[in-house]
Amino acid sequence: MPPTLASLVHHSALKLTVRAGEDRLDVPVRWAHVSELADPVPYMEGGELLLITALTLDAEDPDAMRRYVKRLAGAGVVGLGFAVGVNYEETPKALVDAAVDEGLPLLEVPRRTPFLAISKAVSAAIAADQYRAVTAGFAAQRELTKQALSDGPQGLLAALAGQVDGWAALYDASGAVVAAAPEWAGRRAGRLTPDVERLRERPAPASSVVGGEDRVELHSLGTGRRPRAALAVGTAAALGTAERYAVHSAIALLTLTTERSRPLHAAEQRIGAAVLRMLLAGQPEHARTVAGDLYGGLLDAPFRLILAESASASAARAHADGHARVAAAKPSKAQVAVPDTNGDPLGGLAEIVESAAARSGESVLVVPDGERLVVLAVDGGAAVAACGEYALALDAARTVAREQPAAEEDDLVVGLSAPAGPIAAAAAYKQAEQALSVARRRGRSLVEHEELAAGSVLPLLADDAVRAFADGLLRALYEHDATGRGDLVASLRAWLSRHGQWDAAAADLGVHRHTLRYRMRRVEEILGRSLDDPDVRMELWLALKTTAAVTE
Repeated sequence: MPPTLASLVHHSALKLTVRAGEDRLDVPVRWAHVSELADPVPYMEGGELLLITALTLDAEDPDAMRRYVKRLAGAGVVGLGFAVGVNYEETPKALVDAAVDEGLPLLEVPRRTPFLAISKAVSAAIAADQYRAVTAGFAAQRELTKQALSDGPQGLLAALAGQVDGWAALYDASGAVVAAAPEWAGRRAGRLTPDVERLRERPAPASSVVGGEDRVELHSLGTGRRPRAALAVGTAAALGTAERYAVHSAIALLTLTTERSRPLHAAEQRIGAAVLRMLLAGQPEHARTVAGDLYGGLLDAPFRLILAESASASAARAHADGHARVAAAKPSKAQVAVPDTNGDPLGGLAEIVESAAARSGESVLVVPDGERLVVLAVDGGAAVAACGEYALALDAARTVAREQPAAEEDDLVVGLSAPAGPIAAAAAYKQAEQALSVARRRGRSLVEHEELAAGSVLPLLADDAVRAFADGLLRALYEHDATGRGDLVASLRAWLSRHGQWDAAAADLGVHRHTLRYRMRRVEEILGRSLDDPDVRMELWLALKTTAAVTE
């Protein structure tokens, strides 16, 4: 620990005597400084022991001493050393009384003790304290390294918590708590997730201090543009030099761990891509062999296949397919909380599902595929749920910002297959593609394939090509009705809705069945098509439903 006034008083060679402030001798002394100025305050930083002989002071003037001592205390001076036998044979009562009133420790320095000896004692104690801190720091580094190698991050956090006499927690890239020590710290660390998310928005390395129940330091981990993790260290007071060494050692070790995992993660992705290709090629047994323990558990249970692409890529794909449709409006992050992907929506989604799977102990297969991301995740698991929650946040943001320009690059479009197994992986991929196409056309962030099977086919036809076909097919009938020579469109709709039953359809229209027969012959003449053809009736019915949806 640093030197204190008490340690100087107990120094046998200095022979100091306490004249005031006996109850405040435990304060640390940052330095010993000699000044005979009437007002040395402008040159003080706080924490000093000021040494004087009262060469320029009237130390017997009570008013002058009260003002002098008050200024020193206000500047953070921790003690006053007064040399006797130089200008005064004993410490003046006025100075003693002022020090007592202000609570400032006053030490009497005998003539045989030079100020230089006091300065040397303070300097030597500070150097010894720094040496102890450095030595303790190296010892802490060795212990942290040992624990990291033997027990991983959890062991490192436990050792760090002991070093700082507090607690420590590790967060993943999404801001979720991965590990904490001691065990009770997990809940406290979880309340800091918003602060960790704000820290992630700053370039690494970054740090911040959070107040509350205790003092918490947050440090980002990683050397890339996006922090890969974060470390929280909670203590009752500010960290000392030794504790600071321990924290810096933990940051270095955890950063090394996260950076070393990048090539391992890339290797896992290459294996995952091979497993996926085998599944889609109808070779589930080969896929199991290659996956081994890495993804083997995933292939033993029903999984969902998630297919994602950025909204900008979806818009380009839709335009190339001849089904261009304006995408949903850009999310307004000031109004709706949407996870920040730093312009990399697919990478952000990969982090979200991988973090969710890691927290729940699930296996997940994530494969970047050009402008797409393919994910195999346990059906009903945390990864699928996290993907759905992310999509809901995007859709909510789009609803709020509907009047703004089209979606920017940080939007996602996701298709989700029905539950499947390894044998049906190719079918699941096709389902995810179909759901993705529907999501793209509807301007939604996520569509599940099960929605398509359970809902109506009509919403699937709501694109420009289908509307153009419907308008072209029915235009002649609408033009005929516009002349006031009949109501062919309404008659056709009624007749088709009644499955060609003349009496029921005529009753719905309030006309005679012969009038309705005449109108249907006119429809055939104008369109040049026979209503006896079931394909023609189907096309006309879908065209009528499409135009009705547009007018609604």
